Amino acid sequence: MDRMMDEMMRKAFTMPRAQEGPLPFVYGFSMSVGPDGKPVVREFGNLEQSSRGPLLKEEREPLVDVIEEGDEIIVVIEIPGVEKKDVKLEATDRVLKIAVDSEKRKYYKELDLPHMVDPRKSSASYKNGVLEVRFPKTEEKKPTREIRVE
Repeated sequence: MDRMMDEMMRKAFTMPRAQEGPLPFVYGFSMSVGPDGKPVVREFGNLEQSSRGPLLKEEREPLVDVIEEGDEIIVVIEIPGVEKKDVKLEATDRVLKIAVDSEKRKYYKELDLPHMVDPRKSSASYKNGVLEVRFPKTEEKKPTREIRVE
């Protein structure tokens, strides 16, 4: 845990200055305890590590929380500043892709789900910058599906 925190702090202090590029940089992380009792660190923002240091991307990676609740997987995604019509979701039985391409903001995230799900029976809602996608768990492989946001 100490090594992870040291690495996160090192990354935070080696980020580019805002005046180095046309886009502002966004970087953050959330920490929680996983179902196995081990810490889970999720990074978000528009910085990508490379061999030459951090690179500024046009798309932001949103902050995402994945919750297993009974027979359901709930994915909560923070994508402020966009309209519902700009949100595109695509899901397979193990992966959720989130893409937003608007004039103001661009977001992209490909997320591995912790359990096999049925994307045909999924639902999504968006309110006040928070997108919530619900999947029923399944044991059978299901086809890919686009998800309509309510």
